[in-house]
Amino acid sequence: MKHRWEVLEEFKGRFYTQAWPTIPQMLHITVSQYPDRPFLKAYRPDEVSFTFQETWGAIRRLAGYIAGMGIHKGDKVAVNGKNSPEWALAYFAVLFAGAIVVPVDNQMDDDKMAALLPFADCKACFFDPDVASRLKESHPQFISSLSFCRDLAEDLWRLDTEPIDMVECSCDDVAALLFTSGTTGNEKAVILTHANITSDVYQACDYQFLDLSSNDVMFAILPLHHSYCCTSVLLECAANGCCCLMSSSIAPTKMIKDMKRGHVTFLNAIPIVYNKFLEGAMKTVREKKGAFGYWVVRLLMFINGITRKLFGLNHRKLWFKPLIDGLGLMDNRVCICGAGPLSSKTFKAFQQLGINFIQGYGLTETSPILTLNPVKGFKIKSVGKVFPLVQMRIDNPDFLGVGEVVVKGPNVTQGYYKDPANTKALFTEDGYLRTGDLGSLKRNYLYLKGRAKNLIVTEGGKNVYPEEIEDKFQLCPAIAQIMVRGYMMNKSQKSEGIEAVIYPSQDFAKDKAEQEVKKAIEGAVKDVNIHLPGYKKISKITILDKPMVMTSTRKIQRNKVLRTIDHLIG
Repeated sequence: MKHRWEVLEEFKGRFYTQAWPTIPQMLHITVSQYPDRPFLKAYRPDEVSFTFQETWGAIRRLAGYIAGMGIHKGDKVAVNGKNSPEWALAYFAVLFAGAIVVPVDNQMDDDKMAALLPFADCKACFFDPDVASRLKESHPQFISSLSFCRDLAEDLWRLDTEPIDMVECSCDDVAALLFTSGTTGNEKAVILTHANITSDVYQACDYQFLDLSSNDVMFAILPLHHSYCCTSVLLECAANGCCCLMSSSIAPTKMIKDMKRGHVTFLNAIPIVYNKFLEGAMKTVREKKGAFGYWVVRLLMFINGITRKLFGLNHRKLWFKPLIDGLGLMDNRVCICGAGPLSSKTFKAFQQLGINFIQGYGLTETSPILTLNPVKGFKIKSVGKVFPLVQMRIDNPDFLGVGEVVVKGPNVTQGYYKDPANTKALFTEDGYLRTGDLGSLKRNYLYLKGRAKNLIVTEGGKNVYPEEIEDKFQLCPAIAQIMVRGYMMNKSQKSEGIEAVIYPSQDFAKDKAEQEVKKAIEGAVKDVNIHLPGYKKISKITILDKPMVMTSTRKIQRNKVLRTIDHLIG
């Protein structure tokens, strides 16, 4: 069977001429195939929907507006806003006009935005109306310095401007600058070319990973400024003729309502979403069916997991229809989890419910996907199979084969914008990108342990990966956030112990005394400790009264949190 990018070759010469199509060329190919298929859709609350052909016409008109406002090839244009068809329209139009798109976190504070966009040399911006209004008051000089500051409003679809032809670009031209703070809190602008992004899109939808068709509906619930949702949802839809349903909220009730209404077939989300879904579903079963009914459902899940694995038999619709319908997943074909480690218990539970559930792994610096679990060849403890065009190796492995994951490939960035020092540090001497993650490779499947910077070395010289311990608390109802770190247990001997920094779940803590909450947390830690070897056991608990700072994909910004905690302690 041909790879997805090999099938693409039939369009070479007509739509593109280089190794990879640019992002607008990729969309143009799909428009030629599926002009009347729905592409961008949202409920607000009435349905709005735009076909590929309608979107293409609107892109040409908006690109004409952009060019008419003095934006030229290679100029930077920021796009800031909640997920919406207008966000996608602006994104594509900027690239169509030959400019470079700079997606910006809609939750970023005004001061930071007014500092980072000039750093990225942005000459114009698309903003949510409320953000634009706020910035005009708080930073009028910044706004006045721009060629234009346009609201992401519905009238973008009805612009009465002269459409333009696609500005010719090379696939090696820069397409986007993506700000990434990750868990360090230090923003860097990742440079991604058209080839970086489109090569990643086509690898992800290869036959061995995702079998996407124009009949599929993907759900954009995570922020589109983040590379995970932008590439794996919006751009996958653009490449495969799928419908991209936009959501501006990750509130479970709204998500479920939208998924039912939109008949979503592919759900891309982060661990916290799937954990909440599972927790809510099991809670509903307990409340409606009682303890006996709950254990019957769990038994059926166990049996279904075995029959799926051994015989390929799935009793999903027969045994679990009300439960799955309650999650809005009756039309679902695949659930994908990324942007953070997921508890293997959650992974297994979804598989037992008969839902195809897979994990992936990547970085903004790799456009972002590096590995993905094949639907028909997944491994529960692995974050997936290495992409065919990606070269991956483990540097400085220990006796268990665990070392730093380093990669090369067409989807790997050339570095950081205006940051030669961090760019140099990003690569090995032979040109592999350092991911900063520790893991091992087995038969081309990647098994992650944690971040190299977070590694704890105990008194006996044992390595402890905080993320492995943190994952065991993902389904604990008493805990909303947990960060495991090393602390100086014996200063004279310089030996480290294991500390759990915890922020309690406010839903759990409601109507409970402080001591009751503390006792529940201590009990949860004790339960986890029982199953941990001695050198991994948590010996210190710190309970916070305020939540820890998180990224847009709900990962704790460890450096910021550690500085705050250390300051408070002393």
